Amino acid sequence: MLLYLSMSNISFDYSKANILVTGGTSGIGKAIAEAYLASGAGVTITGTKSSLKEYPDITDKFSYIQLNLEDKKSIDNIKNSIKELDILINNGGLAFPDGKSEDIPDIFDRAVYIHLNSFYRLSNLLQPLLKKSNIQGGASIIGIASMSSFFGMPIVPGYGAGKGGLVQLIKTLSMKWADDSIRINAIAAGFIKTRMTEPIVNSEEMSKDIINRIPLKKFGDPIDIANAVLFMTSPAASYITGETLKVDGGYSISS
Repeated sequence: MLLYLSMSNISFDYSKANILVTGGTSGIGKAIAEAYLASGAGVTITGTKSSLKEYPDITDKFSYIQLNLEDKKSIDNIKNSIKELDILINNGGLAFPDGKSEDIPDIFDRAVYIHLNSFYRLSNLLQPLLKKSNIQGGASIIGIASMSSFFGMPIVPGYGAGKGGLVQLIKTLSMKWADDSIRINAIAAGFIKTRMTEPIVNSEEMSKDIINRIPLKKFGDPIDIANAVLFMTSPAASYITGETLKVDGGYSISS
């Protein structure tokens, strides 16, 4: 893998890399998958539908696996489809499972499982493949954290608990698997314009307070997260592990 630097841009060459991006059919996951594809990687994405054809806006250049993060067997079956792996992007998730409040204990449990337990189950399952990788800079696992990893958000207690636990789990796994040359980091996404955040972005009342707190005075785009991910899995970041990089326009340092 090569990293090309110039005064105007940075580009990555992932032409020899095999990448798995969970939740790669929309939003941040889609942007990450497309960025790796544009950098020459072989990219497999996961989604909840039975086939890639059910996603008309997704290129058929991706390989596709159906995955339900709440189903242990669905996660375990991935090992039958993935034979080589250099980088795992654990992006899949959702808030408000079935549209129900996370104040309900069973919904809380589901939200924590989706955003924390499934991360560990999939990472542990694919660790033997990542251990075999000889990619420059070492194999990588990336988790997608959020501002709820650091701040209390009463509307999503389960999501927040899962994302907060993810940051701590990444520290532990980065130590546990360092001898296997696997780096593990997270990207903590700020307020990014996706389908999940549409109700906030499109509400003048809700978005006003958020924008006022963000020093850069704007919501982020999925490509902002994708760019950070490609850097964190590149040789340029080969001495970084166990870290959570905040990509939030300065939201977390403001008050």
